[in-house]
Amino acid sequence: MNFLLTQNFDCSYLPGRQERLAVLAPDTPGLQHSYDLLIEAGFRRGGENLYRPLCENCNACQSIRIPTARFNPSRSQKRILKRNQDISLAVSDSVQDNYYPLYERYIRQKHADGAMFPPSEEQFRGMTAPSWGRSLYLELWLDKQLVAVAITDPLADALSAIYTFYDPDCQQRSLGILAILRQIEYCQQEDVQWLYLGYQVDECNKMNYKTQFLPYQRRIDNQWHEFTKK
Repeated sequence: MNFLLTQNFDCSYLPGRQERLAVLAPDTPGLQHSYDLLIEAGFRRGGENLYRPLCENCNACQSIRIPTARFNPSRSQKRILKRNQDISLAVSDSVQDNYYPLYERYIRQKHADGAMFPPSEEQFRGMTAPSWGRSLYLELWLDKQLVAVAITDPLADALSAIYTFYDPDCQQRSLGILAILRQIEYCQQEDVQWLYLGYQVDECNKMNYKTQFLPYQRRIDNQWHEFTKK
């Protein structure tokens, strides 16, 4: 496999730091097969690319995954599931027309101060299935209203959670956490071993929700280590 190394740029997670990525060459044959191998080695998909941080003097980004068969929901997670018993799950293998309006509302109301603002259809399409692979779209429905979509990549024995967006008017329902819980349930139903949640960065408070799903594993020094406590 051939990899490209980006120039340093401002870190997406930690202010005042520089970030650098190793990116799999886009002309690599069999990218879907490479995806299966590389995600276990700490890579992630962004648009058409498979990448991992390769920063000088920093290893704050650590891949995190949940062994779905052994997942044990916490009390607060059980309360979220109980509170949302009226929300049903549907799974699509293609982008639907009602996704982008929901995504646009989500970005405008939840992330107006972030790098993804203003939203655009081109930006949204960059998170959906790449030309060389496929994605699943786990939809959460309240009666006949679409309230959340989790873009999720299926792999040989795993799902990789790419991005979730939801109705900002349903903030009290904790739909972001619910989407992960429903992805775990889907893995359990389909006998899928792992749910990858991207990178955990302990110094970035907005990412620490990932460590609430127990047990979980983190890739540290090129090996997976399991954590059973917060």
